Amino acid sequence: MKLISGKMMIVVTLLVAIVTGCTVVRQGEVGVKRRLGKLDPKTIQPGAKLFFPFTTRIIKVPIRTQNVELRLDLPSKEGVNVSTSVSILYHIKPEMASKIIETIGPDYENVMILSVFRSKAADATARYDAKDMYSGARATIEKEISDSMNSVLNSRGFEIEQVLLKSIQLPPGLTQAIEQKLRAEQEAQQMQFTLQRERLEAERKRIEAEGVRDAQRIVGQGLNDTTLQWLQIQALRELSQSNNAKVILMNGPAQQIMIQADPK
Repeated sequence: MKLISGKMMIVVTLLVAIVTGCTVVRQGEVGVKRRLGKLDPKTIQPGAKLFFPFTTRIIKVPIRTQNVELRLDLPSKEGVNVSTSVSILYHIKPEMASKIIETIGPDYENVMILSVFRSKAADATARYDAKDMYSGARATIEKEISDSMNSVLNSRGFEIEQVLLKSIQLPPGLTQAIEQKLRAEQEAQQMQFTLQRERLEAERKRIEAEGVRDAQRIVGQGLNDTTLQWLQIQALRELSQSNNAKVILMNGPAQQIMIQADPK
């Protein structure tokens, strides 16, 4: 009797295993349960989940950051097509996974992400010259594209983290023309710097000359006969302390003063 009961338990366990499905939702994913064609709005968190496989299916949706890479030609303000290599970094909002599967489907990347990117990227680059994409305005263009995509996709459950223009290839003739123009602009900036420096130096010399002139005017206004006589006396006193004989002419050669130091 016990043997029969043991066999029955094994049979029941096998039947339960056959009619009951099991899946594992991994970290970085959420599950969306579809029962009899109807989606459950509540997402399934990571872990092992049991379900009835004949009526239910669990769709796994990644919510970690996704990287989409593609190459395409983008228009510039001059009407030139610029070949670019682009990376789009995005993720799905976990609470919106069921809505995304319901309204867009599992091919949401092609249906929404890439379609919106192509439109918004073309709108953004068409406002810039080709040299801007080739030089310093690249970060500004990337941000404009990212912000424009988020304005459309945020409400649909997507978050665009960053758009990266990784490489830009211009037509050979245009590349050379841009490089020449950039070189000319740099030379013009250098010339402006040199001219500005010379202007500043000329201004410095003018201010210095005015200072000297003003100082001489002040000194000249302060000199009189009494002051000059006092200065002469001070000079004679200093000369008298010298060991060498000195001849001092004052008011012409008619008046001479000889100062001879006393021998020690």
